[in-house]
Amino acid sequence: MKKMIIQGGNRLSGEVTIGGAKNSTVALIPAAILADTPVQFDTVPDILDVHNLMIILESMNVKSSFKHGVLNIDPTQIMEAELPSKAIKSLRASYYFMGALLGRFHRATVTFPGGDNIGPRPIDQHLKAFKALGANVSESGGTVKMDAPNGLHGTRIFMDMVSVGATINAVLAAVRAQGTTIIENAAREPEIVDLATFLNNMGAKIRGVGTDTIRITGVDTLQSMNTHTIIADRIETGTYLSLAAAMGDGVMLNNVIPEHLEAYTSKLIDMGVDLQIDSDKIYVPKTDHLKPISVKTMPYPGFATDLQQPLTPLLSKAAGESTIVDTIYPKRVKHIPELQKMGMDIEAQDGRIVVRHTEKLHGADVKAGEIRAGASLMIAGLMADGETVIHDADHILRGYDRVVWKLNRLNANVRIEEE
Repeated sequence: MKKMIIQGGNRLSGEVTIGGAKNSTVALIPAAILADTPVQFDTVPDILDVHNLMIILESMNVKSSFKHGVLNIDPTQIMEAELPSKAIKSLRASYYFMGALLGRFHRATVTFPGGDNIGPRPIDQHLKAFKALGANVSESGGTVKMDAPNGLHGTRIFMDMVSVGATINAVLAAVRAQGTTIIENAAREPEIVDLATFLNNMGAKIRGVGTDTIRITGVDTLQSMNTHTIIADRIETGTYLSLAAAMGDGVMLNNVIPEHLEAYTSKLIDMGVDLQIDSDKIYVPKTDHLKPISVKTMPYPGFATDLQQPLTPLLSKAAGESTIVDTIYPKRVKHIPELQKMGMDIEAQDGRIVVRHTEKLHGADVKAGEIRAGASLMIAGLMADGETVIHDADHILRGYDRVVWKLNRLNANVRIEEE
C-alpha cells in the first residue's frame, strides 16, 4: 500500500482540469467486450481501477493499451477464462463483467467483488435481473455461476430499489438478448446515460436512459465506429469544489458538466460560496464566511452519497452546526474517527453526521478506509497545520485522476510514498 503525505496550510490557486468519470469508466471497460470490433475511449482517468480492469481483460485474451488518456481495447480474440480473483476482489465494479459476459457468451463465473467497504451493497438485484432474462444463477463460496443455455430473452424487470450497479448490469446483459427488455425503477445517473450513449453508437437500441424506465431492443452485433469520449467526473468536480472553497484564493475548474452537480453546487451557494458557473467550467473565489447547512443524500438527481465525505471538511469551517443524513449508505462513516484525530468537531449520532465549527485542524496519522473517506482526509490535510500522513492511500488513487500532480499544480504540498 501507499501513503499520502501532506504539508498543510498552503493557500491554493490556479486551474485544474477534471478527468473522465470513474463511475462511467468502470462500466464502459467491461461493456467493451460486447463489441465485435476494437473500441477506443478518450479522456480516461489515470486511476488504479483502470489498470485493474486491464488485468481482467488480459485474462480473457482481450488486448488493451492506455496512454495519454486514450484507452484502446480489442475484444475480437476474446476467450472465456476464469477471471483473476485478486483483481476482481480489489475492485467492486468488476461485477459489471457479470452482465457483459452473460450478454456475450450467455454464461459467466465471477467471484464476489471487493472494492470499498461502506456497508452492505448486496447484488441480489443484479441476480434477479439476470434470472428474469433467462439465466440460471447459483451462488457458492463467494462465487456466482450463471448460464443461459437457451440464450437471453427480453423481459420486464422491476428494481426493488434504485441501484446504479444493478441497472448497468441489466443493460449490459439485455443489449444483445432476443426481444425487448423494459427496466422499471431504473437508476438515472449520468454515468448510465454515458454507457447507453456508447452502446447506442455501436448499434444498440436503448431508449429512456436518464428516466426511471429504460427500454432495450436486443441486437445481434455491436460495432464501434468512433472514439467514445467519457463524460467529466462529477464526484471529482465536487471534491475540488470543496477544497477550493476551503483553502482557495481563486480556483478555476475546467471540463465540468454543471447540470450533473446542481444538488451539490446549490448547497455550496447556500453556504455562502459565490460560485461562478459557466457552461463547462466553475470558478471558486476566495471564501471567508460560511453558513451551516443540512444535507440529505438521495439517488440522482439528488445529493450524491459520494459527495457527503468530500463536503465534510468544508462544513467544519461554517459558523454553526451542519448535519448530513446519508440515506444511501448510512454506514458511510469511516472518515469520522480519522477526522476527529485531526481535531475536527464531528460525530455520528442516530443516523446523522453532525459537524460543528472547528477553528483549526492539525496534522495527524490517519487511514483512508475507502475512496471518498480518503478524499475527505486529503482535504482536511490541506486545511490542517503541520503534516498529515494518510495510510492506505491506494483508495484515493483508485478514484482520483493524477491527484498528486493536480494538487501540487494548485500550490499544495503533497507526495506519495510506499508504506
